[in-house]
Amino acid sequence: MSFFLEGNRIKLLYNGADYFPALEAAIDRAVREIYLETYIFENDRTGQQIAAALKRAARRGVTTHLLLDGYGTKDLPREVIDDMRSAGVQVLIYRPVLAKLRRSSYRRLHRKLVVVDNRTAFVGGINIIDDMDTSGHTPPRYDYAVEVEGPLTQPVHATTRKLWGLVAWSQLKRRRRRQQRDPLILPFADGARAAFLVRDNIKHRRDIEDAYLNAINQARSEVIIANAYFLPGRPFRQALIGAAERGVKVTLLLQGRVEYLLLHYATRALYGVFLDAGIAIYEYHRSFMHAKVAVIDRQWATVGSSNIDPFSLLLSREANVVVDDGTFAAELGASLELSMEEGSRVVTYASWKKQPLYLRLLSWLSYGGVRLLMGVAGYGRQD
Repeated sequence: MSFFLEGNRIKLLYNGADYFPALEAAIDRAVREIYLETYIFENDRTGQQIAAALKRAARRGVTTHLLLDGYGTKDLPREVIDDMRSAGVQVLIYRPVLAKLRRSSYRRLHRKLVVVDNRTAFVGGINIIDDMDTSGHTPPRYDYAVEVEGPLTQPVHATTRKLWGLVAWSQLKRRRRRQQRDPLILPFADGARAAFLVRDNIKHRRDIEDAYLNAINQARSEVIIANAYFLPGRPFRQALIGAAERGVKVTLLLQGRVEYLLLHYATRALYGVFLDAGIAIYEYHRSFMHAKVAVIDRQWATVGSSNIDPFSLLLSREANVVVDDGTFAAELGASLELSMEEGSRVVTYASWKKQPLYLRLLSWLSYGGVRLLMGVAGYGRQD
């Protein structure tokens, strides 16, 4: 489990419009080292912009590490990677794509982390991709990240450095160097209390899920969860229903557009259970939603890469920041409310009951399909 650190300055970043300029500026300020982990790194305008910043950093002597997921970047041209390497950027691939039926193929590096000089960190759900270059909807993709300064950068730095060392050792057979202790970073007097959470397949299998469950079970007035791919197991569903039964206002902001057919309709199979319990459901339709955030009692908030589905909670490497701060939680909560008002449609109990039979059948078949996939992968628990 994680622990909270005091005195952090945490800035909420809205979509790529906030994130990419902040990221590029931090890379350009780097003087010692950079670690960047991402699931997707597209060779589009944004990808080329960040690649150029990484190359500039490497050329001026900054030790620059780029860790890419093998599936998420399977279409990234080899020459793009070679070009960064020729400029001095160290690039590694986490789990190159394997046979689809192998269990290990489902374990992906889904987290999005950046640490610059162990002074500035970025944690969130935003991939390196142009979120304005999308067809069929109004851009940008809806997502969040945070920029962190203060003591919380230390566990982020230690996490990225450790995984880099593991991948380098496993692929290149290099000797693993002894990890050095990070220098002490003093807290800011006006900073927030926050924790860094990861999900992996070793010591931290349930940390992110447990943090959600603890916060939901202690909620007194309000729970707002915005999640792109939402297919919670029984303990999570029971926690939400239990909160609603004791008078907590529970609201779900979910993906309204069909991006991944199976997950989209599998999620809708659970709508009836939630609506019966008095839980409000909004579907975001303005654009594709990629957010993975929550606000509870306008005090507890989380921003990160972890969806509430079996792939995130049981398989992938994920990372979230949890913030225990009323000001930050209020800002994120207000943003979510605006998104519900301006870009979403409420799912009413009446409209749900009137949906055609074929849609209900499609939802339950999709739900069964996801469970079958998890069983094939060897992760059939939670339901």
